[in-house]
Amino acid sequence: MVEWTEQERSIINNIFSTLDYDDVGPKALVRCLIVYPWTQRYFGGFGNLYNADAIKSNPNIAAHGITVLHGLDRAVKNMDNIKATYAELSVLHSEKLHVDPDNFRLLSDCLSIVVAAKMGKNFTPEIQATFQKFLAVVVSALGRQYH
Repeated sequence: MVEWTEQERSIINNIFSTLDYDDVGPKALVRCLIVYPWTQRYFGGFGNLYNADAIKSNPNIAAHGITVLHGLDRAVKNMDNIKATYAELSVLHSEKLHVDPDNFRLLSDCLSIVVAAKMGKNFTPEIQATFQKFLAVVVSALGRQYH
């Protein structure tokens, strides 16, 4: 079990309360698909992903990016039990979708970059450390079914 300080809880809640999900979610997923093109194989039914411009303008990718970000709300609301919160999603991604669990880490890295760009100088090393800790716990929970 992960221990969270009150300051860490506050930081995570503040980050998510100020995020524009319709902007950040799609940008994070687009970045992941462009920077790590092998991750595109899981989105074959999403239409045209032939180049960066196609990925950036794909409404299905944008919608899924928003869905992913809203999925993180579950972790924010259940910080003391993130593993159980994501148990079903872990099974889905492992057994049905066969997603390589390393892709969760890649997407979390891309999300960190997008959030850092949005927050600018307010994304201090302390804020980053807390955000990275939060994302690492989520990534671990999503990958739990694989172990």
